[in-house]
Amino acid sequence: MGKGGERTMEPRAPFLSIPDFRQGDVALRYVKRGYHVLCTHFLTLLLVPVAFTSLLELLNMAKTGQLNKIWESASTTHVQFNLITFIICSLVLSSLALTYVLTRAKPVYLLDFCIFKPPEELKLTKEMFVRLSRATGVFGEKAMQFQERIMEKSGLGDETYLPPGVRCWPPDINMRSAREEAEMVIFSAVRDVLEKTKLRPSQIDILVVNCSLFNPTPSLSAMIINHFKMRSNINSYNLGGMGCSAGVIAIGLAKEQLQVYPNSTALVVSTENITQNWYFGEERSMLIPNCLFRIGGAAMVLSNKRSARWNAKYELLHTVRTHMGASDANFGCVVQREDSEGKVGVHLSRDLMAIAGGSLKANITTLGPLVLPVSEQLLFFVNLICRKVFKRKMRAYIPDFKLAFEHFCIHTGGAGVIAEIEKQLQLRPENVQPSKDALYRWGNVSSSSIWYVLGAIESMGNMRRGDRVWQIAFGSGFKCNSAVWRALRTVKDDHPAWQDAELPPRPDPAATPTPAH
Repeated sequence: MGKGGERTMEPRAPFLSIPDFRQGDVALRYVKRGYHVLCTHFLTLLLVPVAFTSLLELLNMAKTGQLNKIWESASTTHVQFNLITFIICSLVLSSLALTYVLTRAKPVYLLDFCIFKPPEELKLTKEMFVRLSRATGVFGEKAMQFQERIMEKSGLGDETYLPPGVRCWPPDINMRSAREEAEMVIFSAVRDVLEKTKLRPSQIDILVVNCSLFNPTPSLSAMIINHFKMRSNINSYNLGGMGCSAGVIAIGLAKEQLQVYPNSTALVVSTENITQNWYFGEERSMLIPNCLFRIGGAAMVLSNKRSARWNAKYELLHTVRTHMGASDANFGCVVQREDSEGKVGVHLSRDLMAIAGGSLKANITTLGPLVLPVSEQLLFFVNLICRKVFKRKMRAYIPDFKLAFEHFCIHTGGAGVIAEIEKQLQLRPENVQPSKDALYRWGNVSSSSIWYVLGAIESMGNMRRGDRVWQIAFGSGFKCNSAVWRALRTVKDDHPAWQDAELPPRPDPAATPTPAH
């Protein structure tokens, strides 16, 4: 690993903070929804062991002849009716257990994933970014000073990448360059993951591609099918306009497809296109994406085959999606539009971080009952009852999610996003360090960022069998989505994208106190 430079603390802009979750009311509807799911599964899991044990006992009694002796004894006594009742009840329970086994959700496994590493000639330092922006001649001095300030506190390092159409002079911003970028990223990631999993393109049954801002015709999914010569009956989907959280949405869609089609394999591709969405105007809210977003992509292979468990890295446990788009403020906080001069870019509202905080609160109050231990859930609800029923003036209790997860893959939306989630969820520095590393090394690579973070964790050799992983991402609309995985084996995978990577300086553990819970 390379060396990191010194870190300087910059004052944070007033709008780069999200609400303290300990203030205000918890949305009860999200708690009820999560607990409904938990109770449903709890009752099912409670009945299955009882039915299974009863069936085993009946089989054992039949094998040893005890069942025949009991029946002969019951034939001459008044207990015959009770015995018949017992047998009928046992058969009913056994039938329920069998029905559960046959109709339960099929497990979904992640066989492997690959993250794209651009060629070295596309590498961009922060100084080069400023120089390229000045060379365009379209940015005034105030716009340049604003971009320089954003870059200084962005959390990005000097080894991020931009596509050829943006790096060249003059910039080559057109459909052809955008297609070339998409082909470079997608084809490379897909080729690597197929080779890694030893699969042929014809073995892919389901294809899901997400790219928010570049949606050509034919679609990106059609482009993959054509290039790799996939089957004509493949189920393909192309998700567009769903922002940086679309990676989790794509995983959720693949999971739903794998529930319908047995013995199938799914390929999921997450990326974003930079070329056609580079902004050449003066509006500050639309200059921020130029400073943060960089080229990247990831390809994942999932399967519901029973045999896949033995080779898979992870099992998908939960996907939780929260969409706050019913509110006009939430809907309009991230919008692709023209500025006053007709130049197209992505506008980021000053209320973005506050809106992200509200969506995160909604998401974790739904996710919490599915993943938190009972002790934390009891503390949360005791606190909730005291505040809601007895009107006690006290802070809302924030559950300790470190008891539910060993690893956190936070969307690398910016240094402020990661810092605020670390603060609000009371995480330790080591919990968020992989996300900071991914932001520093790759920048904001949109929907694929959570996979770059997971790649960092695997490359460091920190993934143990049974470890639970929380991937969390934000996106336009406004959405907050989560995916929960469990490691099926100890993973030490030296991803090429993380080899010889320059990383930011590590905080001094002695100087960083653990947050009190």
